[in-house]
Amino acid sequence: MKLLFKNIKELIQIRDSNTTFVAGKEMGNLPSLKNAFLIVEDGVIADFGKMNDCPNDSFTQTIDATGKILMPTWCDSHTHIVYAGSRETEFVDRLKGKTYEDIAKNGGGILNSAKRLERTTAQDLYTESKLRLDEVIKLGTGAIEIKSGYGLTKDAELKMLRVIKKLQKNYPIEIKVTFLGAHAVPSSYKNKKNEYLKMLIDDVLPIIKKEKLADFIDVFCEEGYFSVSDTHTILKAGKDIGLQGKIHVNQFHSIGGVAAGVENNVLSLDHLEILTDADINSLKNTKTMPVALPSCSFFLGLPYTPARKIINAHLPIALASDYNPGSSPSGNMNFVVATACIKMKMTPEEAINAATINGAYAMNLSNKIGSITKGKLANIMLTKPIQSYAFIPYSFGNNCIEKVFVKGKEILTP
Repeated sequence: MKLLFKNIKELIQIRDSNTTFVAGKEMGNLPSLKNAFLIVEDGVIADFGKMNDCPNDSFTQTIDATGKILMPTWCDSHTHIVYAGSRETEFVDRLKGKTYEDIAKNGGGILNSAKRLERTTAQDLYTESKLRLDEVIKLGTGAIEIKSGYGLTKDAELKMLRVIKKLQKNYPIEIKVTFLGAHAVPSSYKNKKNEYLKMLIDDVLPIIKKEKLADFIDVFCEEGYFSVSDTHTILKAGKDIGLQGKIHVNQFHSIGGVAAGVENNVLSLDHLEILTDADINSLKNTKTMPVALPSCSFFLGLPYTPARKIINAHLPIALASDYNPGSSPSGNMNFVVATACIKMKMTPEEAINAATINGAYAMNLSNKIGSITKGKLANIMLTKPIQSYAFIPYSFGNNCIEKVFVKGKEILTP
């Protein structure tokens, strides 16, 4: 199949294959072509350029993009979309004055989701999760990372990972799988955290290795969850079976998790709502990607990741949705980009870079997606007629995406 997009108002995020991520002031640069064409052949980007140079070949399909912007799909590097049920009752509790930490201490939060998931069959879990994945793809997500972490038992964690692998098999978008058994200590291991970690390492990781169930390993390094020492332990165990590390870190407190992540060469450090100068210094001259989750801050009323501080320190930053039932029940990356602009004072260029090329890097997918680059997968989206790409975050309550293409094939949108 050979597909031509012609008369593109603006083709944005044009990069050469050597650009894996952007950092510092380069995040403010979003290379583009106006009045452009783009050719997709056999699911990959084959060519692009100015309309004056558009070839007169025979195409299977031609799409007139007059007045519209064409760009890479969003790369959502942090989600928990495989979960059971919902937690709107906790949402109401917070409205009545309880904090996220109060709810967690009373058996809510992650532990609440774990109870629900344990009772849910793998087929029902797949069916629920499939609906969420369909939804985010229609909103422009063309690559996604999905974590376990709502199982907290050997069987339930493996059930989650197998459901994610089934989604990976059945969907055309790029899906990365992360083992997050160290998300919380389950009630059955209360005051026995070391025994729980031992179970994850001795009983679960060997099966993950045997069945090839995960790409990454993650841990919630936070007061009341897992310590810096625990973080070193779980990351090392994952590395021993070939899983690269990620960390949930600095959501509520800075306890040394950023430095621990750097020491373990983790791919990304996610959350970072609380960030000290020492944390910033730890990240300099590393290949670790800071990832902000603004929807979580919006939903919980938490501080926002200090994006300007990160960018001004000449560091990169990625944006992700943190789609989960308790602290960010939405995978709408258009809203994530808008919130990053409105609340984190990122420019549209910075936010789009963070949600495309830098998001791809945070999933080890820089060679496949995240930019308009010849040879990369044609995971691209066409906007409705809009004045500029800045209209996407500006018009935060509207869906500006008209068509989504994954490997060059259109995904039906609402």
